[in-house]
Amino acid sequence: MIMQSGSKEKLLFKLNQLAEINNHRIQGYEKAISETEDEFLANLFINIAAHSRYFKSDLSKGILLLGGETTNATKTSDDFIQAWIFIKAALLGKRKKEILESCEFEENLTLETYKAILNEDDHILTDDLRRLIEMQRQELQLDCNLVKELKESEKINKQ
Repeated sequence: MIMQSGSKEKLLFKLNQLAEINNHRIQGYEKAISETEDEFLANLFINIAAHSRYFKSDLSKGILLLGGETTNATKTSDDFIQAWIFIKAALLGKRKKEILESCEFEENLTLETYKAILNEDDHILTDDLRRLIEMQRQELQLDCNLVKELKESEKINKQ
């Protein structure tokens, strides 16, 4: 399939949006790892950051195949910045439930972006890229579900 220039640029933009979100997750969770004293949370954050490294690597391959260059930027929207401010504040207070609530908020923002890209009706995602992005969205959903379950169990343990 020959892709028109505008479609190719739009597709590269979408893929780089996802790479940017994963850069943001990597940077944020690495910071959280360095600031938490809770070994369980540190291991959770290590795993989530590893998922994003893997996702970014796969996205980068797709970007390169299209002749593009992968961004190293991080997501700078107000919602993403606010999520990490909440996580940092919770880490400073060492409150596990609040840390997990902030992580859940961040994970939900990430999922919303993946879903929006998958649901756009512009027909520029190839079948292979659609499968890749959907697989990543499913893995992200598992991360989000784990964070939510841990948050809920922490809430129960505090009662």
